[in-house]
Amino acid sequence: MKIYLARRLLQSLLVLLGVSFVVFFILHLTGDPALVLLPPDATAEEILRFREAMGFTDPFLVQYGRFLAGALRGDFGQSLRHGEPAFGLVVERMPATFELSGAALLLALGLAIPTGIVSAVRRNTVIDYVSTVGALLGQSMPTFWLGIMLILIFSVQLSLLPSSGRGTPQHLILPSITLGLFTTARIMRLTRSGMLEVLDQDYIRTARAKGVADPPIVWKHALKNAAIPIVTIVGIELGTLLGGAVITETIFAWPGVGRLSVQAIYNRDYPVVQAAVFLLASTFVLVNLVVDVVYTYLDPRIRLR
Repeated sequence: MKIYLARRLLQSLLVLLGVSFVVFFILHLTGDPALVLLPPDATAEEILRFREAMGFTDPFLVQYGRFLAGALRGDFGQSLRHGEPAFGLVVERMPATFELSGAALLLALGLAIPTGIVSAVRRNTVIDYVSTVGALLGQSMPTFWLGIMLILIFSVQLSLLPSSGRGTPQHLILPSITLGLFTTARIMRLTRSGMLEVLDQDYIRTARAKGVADPPIVWKHALKNAAIPIVTIVGIELGTLLGGAVITETIFAWPGVGRLSVQAIYNRDYPVVQAAVFLLASTFVLVNLVVDVVYTYLDPRIRLR
């Protein structure tokens, strides 16, 4: 286990290094921040002095090396727009993003797993057909369209829920539904297919032949053996929710990392974008490591080496 964890940590560091390089390279193709941050009437000399002061005139590899040296100390530089440490700005917004992503994931799990199980147990029935159609619709609706429709119905027409901001549980309802519906559909379909595969196994038929009731068969035997692909998709979806919250946070003016990142991209605020991507990528890598360790609990035959 220790050797496996050490190897995975090394792999994670290489992944984060690759992510940081790609993001740093792409950001520097988006244009000159001086043209956004300085007044429109700034002279060429003022633009040059600004670029020299910020280190933008140095070669690309020198700038990247300086960024890595600072990142290893937890210093991603000062925000070009806010004049504050970029890492601090991102950390301030992380709780809001975790709150939204966590609510969306809980909603998805609470709906998808029971629905997928019932759909598999009652296959080729009305319940199965309705849940399958619902899953297809959930995966077909674009997030931005769904968010706008929910705002029009529940905020504008019915005046039941707030359309933007964060503060009360009511503010969380519409964004979490918007963000979690696609994930609900994916987990439900995977749960159904996994349960169908397990329910056709010989040991399930043997248990039924011995007179074991359906509830213990489904919840104790079938679900645990079908849980590995479900845990895998849940880990992937959590990372997707963290990254995919950008659109939802923008639509609902949710003060999270995604909305901050969009604003930073528009402002060409390199340090903020780099800090945000690094933290989200680190979270995704950590979640995948936890998922691999959970495998050994679900299936003792799996050994981490």
